[in-house]
Amino acid sequence: MAEKGVTPRSEDYSRWYTDVVQKAELADYSPVKGCMVIRPYGYALWENIQAALDRRFKETGHVNAYFPLFIPLSFLQKEAEHVEGFSPQLAVVTVGGGEKLEEPLVVRPTSETIIGHMYSQWVRSYRDLPLLINQWSNVVRWEMRTRLFLRTTEFLWQEGHTAHATRAEAEEETRRMLGVYADFAINDAAIPVIQGKKSNREKFAGALYSTTIEAMMGNGWALQSGTSHFLGQNFARAFDIKFLNQNNEMEYAWTTSWGLSTRMVGAIIMAHGDDQGLVLPPKLAPIQVVIVPIWRKDAEKTAVLGLTDQAAQALKAAGVRVKVDDREEVSAGFKFNDWEMRGAPLRIEIGPRDVVQNAVVFARRDTPGKEGRTFGHPAPRVANAVKEMLATIQADMLGRATAFRDANTHSVANYDQFKEALDGVGGFLRVHWAGSDEDEDRIKDETKATIRCYPFDAQGEEGVCFYTGRRTNQVAIFARAY
Repeated sequence: MAEKGVTPRSEDYSRWYTDVVQKAELADYSPVKGCMVIRPYGYALWENIQAALDRRFKETGHVNAYFPLFIPLSFLQKEAEHVEGFSPQLAVVTVGGGEKLEEPLVVRPTSETIIGHMYSQWVRSYRDLPLLINQWSNVVRWEMRTRLFLRTTEFLWQEGHTAHATRAEAEEETRRMLGVYADFAINDAAIPVIQGKKSNREKFAGALYSTTIEAMMGNGWALQSGTSHFLGQNFARAFDIKFLNQNNEMEYAWTTSWGLSTRMVGAIIMAHGDDQGLVLPPKLAPIQVVIVPIWRKDAEKTAVLGLTDQAAQALKAAGVRVKVDDREEVSAGFKFNDWEMRGAPLRIEIGPRDVVQNAVVFARRDTPGKEGRTFGHPAPRVANAVKEMLATIQADMLGRATAFRDANTHSVANYDQFKEALDGVGGFLRVHWAGSDEDEDRIKDETKATIRCYPFDAQGEEGVCFYTGRRTNQVAIFARAY
């Protein structure tokens, strides 16, 4: 698509991604290295992601709050593994108001420490538990290699932080919230994900263990799309989160944290996009339907715009996010290409012939060309027809993404096959695994592939480790990842 300035995916997938982000006006580069400006269309997509998640959080009993952007450096130093894991990425403030600060402040990389401090003030009795709080915020992690939405120095996210009276309750919360992420990814973003546990090398710094949803992108690489962490009593001990239990004894709380970020925007782009640009799932698309009125003679204009307005009003009344593109300075063909780039799920075309027939033409974004065009939808029933079509598009997008992932998931029996598959077909490599942390490091150094997760649905499956030759009941998914 040279006229759009979009590099074909087959030619340079990374360049294609950046082209689409900028040409679809999702985001742009900031004058601050490593940061991005989220443009209105991209922010509208993020707002829809926020709304879908926030509803789910509240349905599971969580409430929203807000905690400070600045965190005392000493807070991070209270949990040894946590500070070691985040030290290379910290932005530290040493001067404020023109004077050197008594204690340096860290610009929030994550909020376990400051929230742990506040929980220690709020929790006194088992009756104060569980504490189920989420915050929507920005965080800063000083990244060396950045890419719009996928990895930036500053990004937006939500982070949930909970405290519980028992280990069982905290572990149940960890899995529940991962399930919330999976439900959102599958049913709203139309992205099939694998739920599983992270390896020790990949877990969150300070957690006993981490769980993840892993998605496959259009080039076969993996993207960690949301994580939920069981923190045990590590942060409770570091910040003295104690409570009087029902036996009138003091004990430490059990805590969790979980987060999903603007990286999900990148996941949607790469899971569904094509050489024409974005392909957005209807549930999240900022504009679900764009109506393009077409006329050649001034005498046709009034009637065409009249039917266009009727259709638009009917769709708005039905709760459909609709836009009428009545620009006169550009051609209909330009508009078609423009909205294909922006990924609007459904286009409606209305011309003089449609006015006569009191009907409209549909063109689906997810099946471009003649396959996506359907004619003669009666205008009086346009709202019902559109809602049915959007539901079909949503389901078909999930079906195609699932089929692609399954077709690009391979089992290998030994390390030679593993390397051959990675350099050939790529995708997810499903293997039995009995290796050490050091073995995992060597594989990463030699192949750039990492353990994405130990999938929950394969727990206990017996087999022979592809790397060590030892028998094991653990399955791992390896892949190259963003």
